[in-house]
Amino acid sequence: MAEKNLRLIAPYYLVDDVVKSAEWYRDKLGFKFERYWGEPPSFVMLKRDGIIIMHKEVWGVKGKARPNNKVHENACWDAYIWVNDADALYAEFKGKGVKIAREIENTFYGCRDFDIEDCNGYVLCFGQDIEA
Repeated sequence: MAEKNLRLIAPYYLVDDVVKSAEWYRDKLGFKFERYWGEPPSFVMLKRDGIIIMHKEVWGVKGKARPNNKVHENACWDAYIWVNDADALYAEFKGKGVKIAREIENTFYGCRDFDIEDCNGYVLCFGQDIEA
């Protein structure tokens, strides 16, 4: 069998204001960024603990963010992020006033997870596998 070749995936979200979005992710979710691309700024790579989420502002195209749940109510997440300690992250986000879209719970699919809604309407789920 060949060695694993895939390493990371980075969601790429359209946003209306890349600076506002990046600052929200920094202040509320603890992500960092090194720089913006474009003049005026139109792209940013947000990083935390080895994961990356990219945001892109397309000039002249406001209101075009398209969270999955806006397409259909059963399309609940825009990203699922596995974590080591869902309870600690849940407490961190609640303490920073992040909008919790679904409270933390043990699920039928074997994870302990919760959903947040970001400043753009995207829903991110943070969860950990429940040990058997």
